[in-house]
Amino acid sequence: MSSVLVVVHTLISAVLILFVLLHSGKDAGLSGALGVGAGGGSHGGSSAIVERNLDRLTVVACVLFFVTTYLLAQYL
Repeated sequence: MSSVLVVVHTLISAVLILFVLLHSGKDAGLSGALGVGAGGGSHGGSSAIVERNLDRLTVVACVLFFVTTYLLAQYL
């Protein structure tokens, strides 16, 4: 059980790192290179929706990371 939990914890941590790097910080991060933080585009306000969904996904990944960390602490 603990080896499966370690693998899940590792995958969640990689996803969490990816989500944090995708956040737009004055177009200086990875999101600027991928166009997530583009201010004025032909899509209007779609970048705000993408940012909001990215925030939600980051929070979910963070909660899952906390839960797996707690479970690992209990098992190990």
